[in-house]
Amino acid sequence: MSTYAIGDLQGCYQELLDLLDLIEFDDSHDRLWFVGDIINRGPESLETLRFVHALGDTAVTVLGNHDLHLLAVACANAATKKKDTLAAILAAPDRELLLDWLRHRPLLHHDAELGYVMAHAGLPPAWDLARAQTCAAEVSDVLAGSGHVDFLKNIYGNKPDQWDDALTGLERWRYTVNALTRMRYCHIDGRLALEQKGPPGTQDHSLKPWFEIEQRHSRDLKIVFGHWSTLRLYQDDYSTYNVFPLDTGCVWGGALTAMRLEDEKEFSVPSRQPAIHD
Repeated sequence: MSTYAIGDLQGCYQELLDLLDLIEFDDSHDRLWFVGDIINRGPESLETLRFVHALGDTAVTVLGNHDLHLLAVACANAATKKKDTLAAILAAPDRELLLDWLRHRPLLHHDAELGYVMAHAGLPPAWDLARAQTCAAEVSDVLAGSGHVDFLKNIYGNKPDQWDDALTGLERWRYTVNALTRMRYCHIDGRLALEQKGPPGTQDHSLKPWFEIEQRHSRDLKIVFGHWSTLRLYQDDYSTYNVFPLDTGCVWGGALTAMRLEDEKEFSVPSRQPAIHD
């Protein structure tokens, strides 16, 4: 049996099929991990969501910021964005089945036997595994419960940007969502710098990628994540930080990448989308 962690799909359904062919995926004994952002921006968000949903227990999926955005639009009437490709999901006859399934996905997955943690954007410097698991589970409980609409109405915003054990309610949950699904850079003291989105080397000099913060409490964990499509353009080996970024920008014309967790071997297929250079 092999376990493959796969980078951000973002509605790139044909590339997912190409990648599964390349790794000779066999659902009778192989398992898939998806790092989040299953949908949005790509051409076949509905088909991708249906396919991942149909995998059942063969796959583990954590929520990404685009997945949460879909839930906010569908459940809490949040505004859509110019580049969204969510219309087919919102109009689908099986919409409620798919949204309910998505609402019950976790924000964090840990497999002690394999020795990996998976979150869409990573773990904030102030958190060890136990804190990350606790906070992720709190948000999962809210999303799965009757209070999810109110939560999704208040999900957007960059504050609070600093972890504090005293945080409660919506502020605590928003920090958790931002840390696990939106983070790229942090200040030296661990504060999230969510306004910074470019590749390493373009950020303000006072900021570092989250995994380079010296006092990071998760340095002993192997962390699989996505979200940051330009990260790997500037360094090939992030394993020195014990992190494994898998978003290789498929939706932007890059590639779709999987890593076999048992031996850290990577497999990639080229994107079928037009290359976009921002």
